[in-house]
Amino acid sequence: MRQRALGTALWLLLAVAVLVVYVLAPRFVSDFHTRDLAHAGVFFIAIVGLNLLTGYTGQISLGHGALMAVGGYTTAALVVHEHWRDVWTIPLAGVAAGIVGFLIGLPALRLSGLYLALATFAFAVAMPSLLKKFSGLTGGGQGLRLLEQAPLQVTGLSGTVTLFGHSTSQNHFLYYLTWGIGLVGFLIAWLIVRGRLGRTFRAVRDSEVAAASAGIDLARAKTTAFAISGVYAGVAGALLAIQSEIVNPLSFTFLLSILLLVGTVVGGLGSLPGMVLGALFIQYLPDLSTHVSTAQGVPDFVFGAAIILVMILLPMGAGGLLRRLAEPLTTRLYTRP
Repeated sequence: MRQRALGTALWLLLAVAVLVVYVLAPRFVSDFHTRDLAHAGVFFIAIVGLNLLTGYTGQISLGHGALMAVGGYTTAALVVHEHWRDVWTIPLAGVAAGIVGFLIGLPALRLSGLYLALATFAFAVAMPSLLKKFSGLTGGGQGLRLLEQAPLQVTGLSGTVTLFGHSTSQNHFLYYLTWGIGLVGFLIAWLIVRGRLGRTFRAVRDSEVAAASAGIDLARAKTTAFAISGVYAGVAGALLAIQSEIVNPLSFTFLLSILLLVGTVVGGLGSLPGMVLGALFIQYLPDLSTHVSTAQGVPDFVFGAAIILVMILLPMGAGGLLRRLAEPLTTRLYTRP
């Protein structure tokens, strides 16, 4: 009983520490870098969803950049064509991408491993062309500009946002909005992986034959995982559109899908806390690599070398490192004397 109480207190203390960091972080960086943190929050939301699919269910996806495009263009289309306020579109963007994710999950019923990865990668490659084809809705190659609808945006062009009588900078608002949604999404994902659905996902990942023998509906489990992951990607895409105030096909190339997978692997497959470090890795390392040299190809080489180095030193990702650091404490808490 005492160990359980100590464990609960530890989790509460950790939750309070996370909230304190969330509230105070913008006070220690410039307004410009607060926007970078908000962009990292977009990556965090997307890779948490991808980790539920790949890390916990074992379904490899290289198409999450395209799912983000669905969410981003849903937000942009509702703002530009239907004159919705930008933040009100976020739930619908998640639903739209969740539906598309469910449809993408249907091939997973017959494909697995490399073949499934190639199928989702084909979707990511085709997305920019699809966006250009339906130019009446998507704006074609020029995309859609939320800036033209500034009076209908919460963020707008003034650089300040007023909520409940309190004014804050636009970048601070975007940070709190993005990471606030990210923390809620993290909590939902944590509840999923600790519940019955999470056990189902892990059973499918470990052995589909054994899971089917145990009575698990593989079709339902796989499509559910794709749908939930799609919701996360759609929300992330909507937030990216709100932050960028413009969407176009170049915003959602297949390179975005690969970047999200890199963040998930660096963060640690099957580890939710590690996704924070994965998001920060893919947000800041490409910029840091440009400081080494601006010569053509050098930043990409540095970025790739850094990924290889992380995989050699941390084969289980940042999440594996966090588990090893916490293991002595958790062992003492939950082992009876």
